[in-house]
Amino acid sequence: MIANAHAGPLLRKLETIVTLTQGERDAIAGLPFMAREIKAGQDLVREHDRPSQCCLILEGHTFRYKLLADGKRQILSFHIAGDIPDLQSLHLRIMDHGLATLGAARVAFIPHEILRPFLHAHPRISDAFWRDTLIDAAIFREWVVNVGRRSAYSRLAHLLCENFVRMRAVGLAGPGSFEWPVTQEQLADATGLSAVHVNRTLTELRDHGLIDLARHKMVVKDWQGLQDAAGFEHTYLHLQTPPEENGTMAS
Repeated sequence: MIANAHAGPLLRKLETIVTLTQGERDAIAGLPFMAREIKAGQDLVREHDRPSQCCLILEGHTFRYKLLADGKRQILSFHIAGDIPDLQSLHLRIMDHGLATLGAARVAFIPHEILRPFLHAHPRISDAFWRDTLIDAAIFREWVVNVGRRSAYSRLAHLLCENFVRMRAVGLAGPGSFEWPVTQEQLADATGLSAVHVNRTLTELRDHGLIDLARHKMVVKDWQGLQDAAGFEHTYLHLQTPPEENGTMAS
């Protein structure tokens, strides 16, 4: 029985990539999560910080980013409930990027001094965290390809496909829509496009019947068409059950 409700998002995330025993689930639920409500647009950790704790996303969306000397921003990744985006701070003492909230979010902090011995005592859970970190790296590789080689049309379609699959895997999206509190300026920072180009490309995707846009929500009208537009193939997400096998992508 899971006594700590804060563990739910983390367990759902881990079980998309590994199989946990009941004892391992209970051990994770016993961690001392310290939950906090965070406003939109707030930094959870900044570049050059020396964190003493890791941050688990319980509700809402966050993003990693880098700021350039001229003030321009590159968004490096988006994160959802169940992610621990700063897990690397366990072993890398100085942060080389920032982590901020998109909208209002609920997060839980786990002190390093507790998490390190916990992972030493539970090697299979440690392996699960290591696997999650490797998948994180695979997603980074796909983002490099996305920004460097795909057209604007395919680039945005790919980003939407990725987020749809990841959110469906942990039960955060319906069969044809998902929460998407991302502005066009933020999409521009994530894809290396201008906000005007993002607006024009989203309009193209909508006019071609692939998506529809609502306030803080993305509606996928033609999932196969969106995948084709993106050249999307989900292998790099390394899900235990691929979306087409468990039927979660059916509309």
